[in-house]
Amino acid sequence: MDSSRVIDGLSALAQATRLEAFRVLVRSEPKGTPAGELASILGVPQNTMSAHLSILVRAGLIIGERQGRHILYRADLKNFRDVMLYLLKDCCGGRPELCASLIADLTPCCPAPEL
Repeated sequence: MDSSRVIDGLSALAQATRLEAFRVLVRSEPKGTPAGELASILGVPQNTMSAHLSILVRAGLIIGERQGRHILYRADLKNFRDVMLYLLKDCCGGRPELCASLIADLTPCCPAPEL
């Protein structure tokens, strides 16, 4: 991932409504959330929510899928993972003990289901 994509992703999340929208979408995975419902949850007018969602889509953090007259939004966890990994790569200068507590904090609270 190049640095411009990382900057786009971080910039998109550097606004309170967009950050909270992304958090709601992560919690609603894998089913997603319709745009209108997301606006209602966050107490934001639908046209304002639409503008925020467009920024998150352009940044590659969410995906919108048309379902009839509505758009269902989902977090793009693969791209979010890539942004986070970009930040963490070589963060410890080859000294993993410096990042041990960070890695422990990033360990999921719930194990992934076995496939």
